Amino acid sequence: MKKQVLAVLTGAVLLAACDGFKEAMTAHVDVVARAGSQELSVTRLSDLLGNSKVPLRKDVAKAVAELWVNYQLLGKAAADGDSLNKAQTVDQAMWATVANARAKKWYDVVSKTFASGGDSAAAASRYAQGQILAARHILLMVPPQGTSTAAKDSIRRKAEALRAQATAANFADLANKNSMDPGSNKQGGLYPAFAPGTMVPEFEKALVALKPGQISPVVQTQYGYHIIYRPAFSEVKGQVMAEADQRGMQAAESTYFAKLENASKIQIRPDAPKTVKAVAADLSGHIDDKTVVATSTAGNLTAGRVAQWIAAYPPQAQLTQQIQAAPDSVIPNLVRNFLRNELFLRQADSAKITLDTAELNDIRRNFSTMIGQTWTGLGVDPKLLADSGKTGAARERVASARIEEYMDNLFMHDARFVDIPKPVEIALHEKYDTKVNEAGLDRALERATKVRATVDSTRAAQQPSSVVPMPRQGQPGQQPPQGQPGQTRPNQPQPNQARPGQAQPKQAQPSQVQPSQAQPKQP
Repeated sequence: MKKQVLAVLTGAVLLAACDGFKEAMTAHVDVVARAGSQELSVTRLSDLLGNSKVPLRKDVAKAVAELWVNYQLLGKAAADGDSLNKAQTVDQAMWATVANARAKKWYDVVSKTFASGGDSAAAASRYAQGQILAARHILLMVPPQGTSTAAKDSIRRKAEALRAQATAANFADLANKNSMDPGSNKQGGLYPAFAPGTMVPEFEKALVALKPGQISPVVQTQYGYHIIYRPAFSEVKGQVMAEADQRGMQAAESTYFAKLENASKIQIRPDAPKTVKAVAADLSGHIDDKTVVATSTAGNLTAGRVAQWIAAYPPQAQLTQQIQAAPDSVIPNLVRNFLRNELFLRQADSAKITLDTAELNDIRRNFSTMIGQTWTGLGVDPKLLADSGKTGAARERVASARIEEYMDNLFMHDARFVDIPKPVEIALHEKYDTKVNEAGLDRALERATKVRATVDSTRAAQQPSSVVPMPRQGQPGQQPPQGQPGQTRPNQPQPNQARPGQAQPKQAQPSQVQPSQAQPKQP
């Protein structure tokens, strides 16, 4: 009898447990995300997506959910009057800024040992050998399309006439008056110092065939007709020596880091590309990831540390997108650069390189400014919430409602987008509990597709029919079909071009965060 009762009770418990599990799972997938005590429901997210014009893709839906989480956490912090200004919180969130500042200090010390490009005689020798180039040129441009042979011949004859007049003494004046290259004509046609391989092949081939002080015959490139003068070293001495010094420093820096790498026994794991791409797809979700990506004498480089390095890049670098789109063969080089930075910081630690109080305070004030700007942009500044409720819970409800109103306006293009700086996001996620539910995202996308179809159908039905009769083909007033005689096609936009004479730039690859934080020269 006892066994029967026990069996019945056990069955009842199991049934209750199953029902509870079912209810929990149903509730779970009805919620896409949680931010503190606030929830983003499937219905809410699907309405935001479906009623807007954003692409209905899971990555987009997840980005929107994560944005909602960050906004709600900011609202929670504002309601609590919490500016997240504890020194430990700020220093951890601003880790990349602190690390870069320390690295720059150490680089300033190390770079004093780097050799420069040498003296004037060494620079003159490199210039004569074509290791560093300089040029003046006169360009008569030929439009890339629609120029007849007769017109091209006329432009060439003008170039030949200018070549007959050109001398070393009057070349700059002729370039000022005649050259059509906007990048150099106001400087007498001068490109003062540049590395081989910078200019288009036809231009560079003609230039290196000259001795300093000589002028080329007329040279044709994709831009038109050039007359090229290779200046004497004395004319460009200052610029050539500066270029030589810079290249000498770059060579010394490369040698320094190569030795550092070789001494550190770097080993990159075979699955590093897969891990790094997963990290790039979800930085916040991998901050605490201990998966080893690479090893060195400095220790293990983990997925969490990779997430921190990726987050150190400015948003405009779009590094996360570059990583996800890059072939696996590129990723080990990126990992190697992160490890190089780690090794450099380890040297800074050994040298006891630290930031002083004033430097740390500047970084912390910068963080506080980020918080204040996001609060203001979202309309949840604590000062605005002070009169909204006597309790934190009441203020939090008001802040949450304002965030939801902002999201509506944002998706209707009635509000300016408020970006959440990565350090602010890191601090928020460190303090508050958050969750994004994959199953909830799937359900929201499914429902958003139906909402979008309904919205599109309604818009189409409300579109008034045209009161202007459309002419049948051949009737007076009808425009000829595209491509037929009589049609004037609009000018097609052309891709960005390099300046005349300059080679087309290569597509950018994921680049290294140099410890020195030196910025590349703009063309």
